[in-house]
Amino acid sequence: MREATPSPPPRRRTLSRRIRLAATLAVLGPGIVSGFADNDAGGITTYSLAGVRFGYDLLWVILLTQIVLFFTQEMGARLGLATGQGLTGLIRSRFGVRWAAFASATMLVANLGTTVAEFAGIGAALSIFGVPVPISALVASVAVVWLIAQGSFARVQYAFVAVGIGVSIAYVASAVLAHPDWGRAANALVIPHLESSGAYWLAVLGTVGTTITPWGQQFIQAYVVNKQLDEHDLTPERLDVTIGVFLTNFVAAFIVIACAAALWSHGITNVTNPTQIAQALGPLAGDGARVLFGVGLLAASLLGLGVVPLTSAYTACEAFGWESGVEWRWREAPAFYGLLAFFVGFAALFLLIPGLPLLQVMFLAQVVNGLLLPIILVFLMLLAGDRNLAGPLANGPFLSVVGWAITAMLAVLSVVFVATQFLPG
Repeated sequence: MREATPSPPPRRRTLSRRIRLAATLAVLGPGIVSGFADNDAGGITTYSLAGVRFGYDLLWVILLTQIVLFFTQEMGARLGLATGQGLTGLIRSRFGVRWAAFASATMLVANLGTTVAEFAGIGAALSIFGVPVPISALVASVAVVWLIAQGSFARVQYAFVAVGIGVSIAYVASAVLAHPDWGRAANALVIPHLESSGAYWLAVLGTVGTTITPWGQQFIQAYVVNKQLDEHDLTPERLDVTIGVFLTNFVAAFIVIACAAALWSHGITNVTNPTQIAQALGPLAGDGARVLFGVGLLAASLLGLGVVPLTSAYTACEAFGWESGVEWRWREAPAFYGLLAFFVGFAALFLLIPGLPLLQVMFLAQVVNGLLLPIILVFLMLLAGDRNLAGPLANGPFLSVVGWAITAMLAVLSVVFVATQFLPG
């Protein structure tokens, strides 16, 4: 009879648990930061407008995108763990420079729109405090490029995340204090209320595009690679992705509910400036709602402004094999810093167009993301299903079916949107 293996002493078991916990905490980051970066200026604006214009009816989109976002982010993280390369770098090595250039161009167009949205968010936030848009654009562009070039943004981003957490909690509290129709909200969360109007599908596509972004796929994979994680970190990285996805959509749902309860239910369905959206925080902050919303929108915009242009520069440099990274000096990586400056500078100049409707700019940028997303997901699915590339971390039959179904669904959504916008009736 085999003797039972003696159990380790309590002290050793406690130490082992602490080591596992420390290892897990060391892996956390890409999914959580990506999740909060998703709730940037465009995200806050899009979710707010969804609640203002359609009440609780678009909550089903929030639930659907939570499921979809988990699968897409998990695949991106898994590819980074398996290969140690970013998305466009893998496309270049697997499909060649031309396809890498095509994928890169797709992401850069979407990212440029998102960067413009971040500047629009900064302009909208600071306009609440009386700061002219040209001044806010100039100061923000110089500050962000300087922080990135100095390698300081990685530290500063956590301050922006902290502010984002605070404002997210404020939205949750405001939604509860506004006494929403919880029964209707719960019903809308699981039972889609569909309409045939172009405005409705515009809102659906914008909500999808601000939650599942082309830049988000590149960002999480690059972040995993930058942290030098590998296949042994799969379990904690899945936990990281799960937490990030849940937080993203949990906050998004409460932004919709807060705006539906505070504005839509009172007949306020046509907002044209950020101060009106700030009223959704009124049940919690009262007269301070305007200040709270402005600070939160500013932090979210700055977080996105640091992440998206940086991701864009990495994307283009990976596609063509150029040096990239803030560890290089300007003269050593001119393409990387040139692209970074172009994205920030172009978006800042775009904001100087007289009479530019800031809320509409932030919202429409998310629609562009939604339209271009299926192209990026096709590349992601082809790479994640390649066992020669990803080895044991490649998609199995179940993930392949789910992933291609998601890609097809989003492509159909884009077609439906185009049809409702341009076809008669």
